[in-house]
Amino acid sequence: MKRLLHSCTALTLSLAFATAAVAQEPLKELGPGEGQVSIVAWAGYIERGETDKNYDWVSDFEKKTSCKVTVKTAATSDEMVALMNEGGFDLVTASGDASLRLVAGKRIQPINTDLIPSWKTIDERLQNAPWHTVGGVHYGTPYLWGPNVLMYNTEVFKDAAPKSWNVVFEEMTLPDGKSNKGRVQAYDGPIHIADAAQYLMAHKPELGIKSPYELNEDQYKAALELLRVQRTLVGRYWHDAMIQIDDFKNEGVVASGSWPFQVNLMQAEKQPIASTFPEEGVTGWSDTTMLHADSQNPNCAYMWMEHSLSSKVQGDAAAWFGAVPSVPAACKGNALLTDEGCSTNGFDNFEKISFWRTPVSKCESQGECVPYHRWVSDYIGVIGGR
Repeated sequence: MKRLLHSCTALTLSLAFATAAVAQEPLKELGPGEGQVSIVAWAGYIERGETDKNYDWVSDFEKKTSCKVTVKTAATSDEMVALMNEGGFDLVTASGDASLRLVAGKRIQPINTDLIPSWKTIDERLQNAPWHTVGGVHYGTPYLWGPNVLMYNTEVFKDAAPKSWNVVFEEMTLPDGKSNKGRVQAYDGPIHIADAAQYLMAHKPELGIKSPYELNEDQYKAALELLRVQRTLVGRYWHDAMIQIDDFKNEGVVASGSWPFQVNLMQAEKQPIASTFPEEGVTGWSDTTMLHADSQNPNCAYMWMEHSLSSKVQGDAAAWFGAVPSVPAACKGNALLTDEGCSTNGFDNFEKISFWRTPVSKCESQGECVPYHRWVSDYIGVIGGR
């Protein structure tokens, strides 16, 4: 994992937001496409039927717009921020732990929702979400959202879903009679500190944690201590979805925080895999398609943002990734998602998910909190055994 330095996180992000919100004017009108658009995206987010011909929402777009789509897959939010800082891309599917950093760092630009006719079809819970809206200014179009689930091997857990995240945080004997040591994984990203904080909210209420992304020094110290215990159990810190799948299939891994994407792929292969929402609750992600401040292909980028909000694309993408569409109309009549898909993937659990946010020093729940740049350096230390 790279240590990524973001100047804005060393300061209070809100100071940068004040200038970022007025730094640029969004595009006033849409011209002809430039012939191409480049997107930094999570694995499985931009499909052209290469893995499964049924899942292709790129080919039709290219035919209609003559905008050739290229994709750079990123494994973590920090990698996405680094790529956008380097430049050369038009769009990024940023999660909430990256989106406000991109706004504060002026790496993305406001969007003109009038140029996106399907904006009005977006779930009202997402239209003004704080991870892409600053001072009433929109910095992207919602794409997909979902939970970080606890994925587990059904043979090891004997078809009874684990009730708690303790199976990945504390040493124990699993239902198959063997220790969990060396058989569990954790996410290879500083935002995983929030998963530890979420666990502590339930098990150590005396800490007074109100949000897993707003931690004072004592709360933060407790989360790091829990993660140091977890370090003694973890066989691998994962960030590549396909490598995690291989680890579950071939390396004896039996439990980990994961995405529905991995669960769906392995279940499709008839692997003994299932997932659950443990009693402590879950963190999650709501991803936003954001436009680079120096995009060379803004017209094609706007065309893609509009395309990404069509009910067909939303339903197909949600079905492929195991996510929830940002356009509720996609929940009905999509052959791949099916009419039960939104409910299965968590549409009604929105309020139960602690969505990824960028930790900042000036926080709402208690005034002073540990900012993200500390999360970055300290989590590297935890993984390194410090």
